[in-house]
Amino acid sequence: MYFRNKIIAMEDINNGSAKRLQTNNANNPAHYTLMVVGIFVTVLGAMLRFAGEWMFIDIISNIIFIVGVVLCLKSVINILK
Repeated sequence: MYFRNKIIAMEDINNGSAKRLQTNNANNPAHYTLMVVGIFVTVLGAMLRFAGEWMFIDIISNIIFIVGVVLCLKSVINILK
């Protein structure tokens, strides 16, 4: 009887540590750092749209904007995992 209770207790410990591991992954500062960098890149891309009438400024600003959005989405997906 004692051995059986010990197995149940070990299963509870393992399940609890798995939940803590998921919470620690969501609280990882690297995800939020990537999100802040993505926001800055996105804002830079949006600001470049109003920079002037250069030849390829629209294409460059759209590419920078898309890269920033992808960085932000990547960080959000990593947080939700």
